[in-house]
Amino acid sequence: MSKLRKEKDSMGELKVPVDALYGAQTQRAIENFPISGMTLPAAFIQSLGLVKQACANANNRLGGLDENRRRAISSICDDIANGELTQQFPLDVFQTGSATSTNMNANEVIANLASKEAGDSVHPNDHVNMSQSSNDVIPTTIHVSAAITCHQQLIPAINHLISVIDKKAESLASIVKTGRTHLMDAMPVSMEQELSGWSAQLLTSLRQIENTLPEIHQLAIGGTAVGTGINADATFGSLVAEELSNATGLSFKVAVNPFAALSAQDASVALSGQLKTLATVLMKISNDLRWMNSGPLAGIGEIALPALQPGSSIMPGKVNPVIPEATAMVCAQVIGNDTTITIAGQSGNFQLNVMLPVVAHNLLQSIEILSNTSRLLADKAIAGFTVNEDNINSAISKNPILVTALNTVIGYELGAKIAKTAYADGRAVIDVAVEMTDMSRAELKELLDPKNLIGGQ
Repeated sequence: MSKLRKEKDSMGELKVPVDALYGAQTQRAIENFPISGMTLPAAFIQSLGLVKQACANANNRLGGLDENRRRAISSICDDIANGELTQQFPLDVFQTGSATSTNMNANEVIANLASKEAGDSVHPNDHVNMSQSSNDVIPTTIHVSAAITCHQQLIPAINHLISVIDKKAESLASIVKTGRTHLMDAMPVSMEQELSGWSAQLLTSLRQIENTLPEIHQLAIGGTAVGTGINADATFGSLVAEELSNATGLSFKVAVNPFAALSAQDASVALSGQLKTLATVLMKISNDLRWMNSGPLAGIGEIALPALQPGSSIMPGKVNPVIPEATAMVCAQVIGNDTTITIAGQSGNFQLNVMLPVVAHNLLQSIEILSNTSRLLADKAIAGFTVNEDNINSAISKNPILVTALNTVIGYELGAKIAKTAYADGRAVIDVAVEMTDMSRAELKELLDPKNLIGGQ
């Protein structure tokens, strides 16, 4: 058994592991919530360090916190922000709905270490939590962590995926394939056109995510307990936002209405909704890749994705589309996360939302896994797939839908007869059309050339 020490809070005394940097309130939460084993994401804890640092700096500027304590608190917050103390934040995601336990976890760790660094007593509530409440700190940290991860991870990842798709599309401009609607043969498209659809979807999704970020940049800090700003200077929130902007390079500002900022998570719900939209785009791209790659003999077999690992424990030589499959699972998770965030967003009872930890966990998980899978899809699936031109050309030459190009010349009824005959006999459309019309092969070849049927792109 690990050695224990005695700690005390307003509810009394209890034992804490001797090597733990946190104190009694954190230990109570550890004992109260042994639920999932899932802790809040590292990005959230690191952002909490930034928020606490900004608060200390603001309090110092307002004359409430002396320079010695400010410097010590700021130093420890640097360590938290750099991910060096993440193991000291062991609390379960499923805890008190305000995440007061996590706020106090930070206050206790910072106070413990800052006291040693300052050579003076630093109190978790009186100094580290000065001018703050869990009720404005945690919503603020949700927004700061979401903004940082979107700007540093998600947006660059989406842009990278778009760039890879565009480059691949350009290289495939000369490849004309059978289009498909209802999973059935349709008029031809070029592979460049097909991939341009993916790129356009992603670009729209990216713009929608970017359009939600100004609301994420608005912070609850300064509202303290219920939005009135009790125990905080009227300028405290704006000073914290200024400090955070300087630290991150992002444009944070105090929320227009602190009561909404504490009681609602509308911006998080909106961002999650856009992440869900991105997930649906990635699911569509992944499924297109899986269908195009299917086979190699009994499927569509238009492309071959890079072979990354053996696909079966029993069937030698089998290779599966593992990256699109992993991406599809990520998308399912993100869609589920959005449902949870939507329900959590409805839990703003009077002056406080009481599902903040699960909002933080699900929102940041969605951002992280979408960022990672976007890069994997780009680099390990799209960039390296090869085209099976023989399969594509064979299929398109026998595609009975090509006869659509003759409608204005021979009429729909005769066109349908040609299409049905070509399909039934397994013959090329042009060969059947030569027999059933009075048009020359040269005329038919020009009219039925797939490259002439894909429009002006």
